[in-house]
This record gives sequence, structure tokens and C-alpha cells, in this order.
Amino acid sequence: MIKVEKTANTLEEGITNMMQGAKDDYIKMSTSGGKELDGWSKEQVEQWDSKTKVSFGKKFIKIVQDTGVFAFVMKEDSGRFKKGDILKAASWRAPALNSPRGNVLTGNYPIQWTGPLYLK
Repeated sequence: MIKVEKTANTLEEGITNMMQGAKDDYIKMSTSGGKELDGWSKEQVEQWDSKTKVSFGKKFIKIVQDTGVFAFVMKEDSGRFKKGDILKAASWRAPALNSPRGNVLTGNYPIQWTGPLYLK
């Protein structure tokens, strides 16, 4: 788990910070125990950014990493969610609306290479 401390002025910048945190967590996991980053893990890190796709919908921004939905981000304030809130995916098309996992604009949230984590 990595804690993303950076704040952002735009959603795009915040999403970049979030995905860099996830990438850093992958590197941390892959090099635990003093291992070097090599082979398949090194390939994954090198291709990380090109495997990240961002698409803008009406209410949400969907972030896809490789072939799975990594997270959704709120485009605007809506109901109990604020602009920039990170939501876990419930399906390919929709986020889980139980609680935000952080906010890409304000930072200070935990992230793993597998996706956003609950706030504690």
C-alpha cells in the first residue's frame, strides 16, 4: 500500500498522481525482500502508462488498467460525492456507490496496484 500525498489542481493531474502511486506500489511489491525489478515485472512497469486508459463519461471518469477497471473518479459534485472522489468499480460500466476511497484533488489516500482502498 502506498499513500498518495500529492494534491492536484485538475482531475487529469490527480488521476496521474493516483496511477503513479499504484505503479509505485507495484514496484514496491515486486522488489520486496531486496529483489531486483526484472523479467515480467520489469516489463509490466515499463508498459504501465501505455496500459492505462482514461475515458470520460457524463458523471464519471473511468480508469482502465490493462483489461480491467481500476477505478472511477467523480467529474462533478453529485449527491454525497464530491468532484475528484475515487470510487471502486462495481462492474465494467458502473462504480460502487457505497463510499469514496479518497479524492484525487485533495490527496492523502491509500492506493494499491490492484486498486483503491477503503479510507480508515
